[in-house]
Amino acid sequence: MKNNEKILADFCDVLNLTTDYLTTGNKSKHSEFEILSDSMEQIEKEIDLCTKCRLCETRTNTVPGRGPQNPRLMIIGEGPGAEEDKTGLPFVGRAGKYMDKWMDAIGLKREKDLFIGNIVKCRPPGNRDPLPEEMTACLPYLERQIKLLKPDLILSVGRISSQVLTGRSEGIGRLRGRTYDYKGTALIPTYHPSGVLRNPNEYRKPVWEDLKRVKAYLDEH
Repeated sequence: MKNNEKILADFCDVLNLTTDYLTTGNKSKHSEFEILSDSMEQIEKEIDLCTKCRLCETRTNTVPGRGPQNPRLMIIGEGPGAEEDKTGLPFVGRAGKYMDKWMDAIGLKREKDLFIGNIVKCRPPGNRDPLPEEMTACLPYLERQIKLLKPDLILSVGRISSQVLTGRSEGIGRLRGRTYDYKGTALIPTYHPSGVLRNPNEYRKPVWEDLKRVKAYLDEH
């Protein structure tokens, strides 16, 4: 019981850190000059060499994310899986292929419209949930990517990425159905494609509702 309470307390700390991060801006140790000269290539190099948490001990490859420089939509999951760890590419397993079908349904293509990434850039062992300290270590990389890419819209897939990016603790069922603001960028949460694959009868309809909202937003902006 005490262990569960500690895990919950640690996760609440991450949510509080995220809220502070959204309110006060980038708290990294980069100087103003370094921030101004930032680039996706620099971020990727830093991720490849990163040892800020213990995920570096078990990874095969880092998975910084992939997509065009000015994406219409940025899709953010929680962390890489086995196929992603093997290839260094995001969402290339079964769930990723299913997500490609979602995007096809609303007229978006991975190669030209989407930047796809995760909260953590290394695979958690056994595909477990990322730990609070792992998400805290990785979040600055994602924040820098969003600043550089300036996506028209963010789609967070799954409970963890949606909680971290909204700064809220509700489950994904309560978080979805609304549009949030992430430091000036609109954000729509939805279920993770792997969850829909496991339970299509329950989740497929609400995901389609969310995807229609994504399309409507992009058509208007």
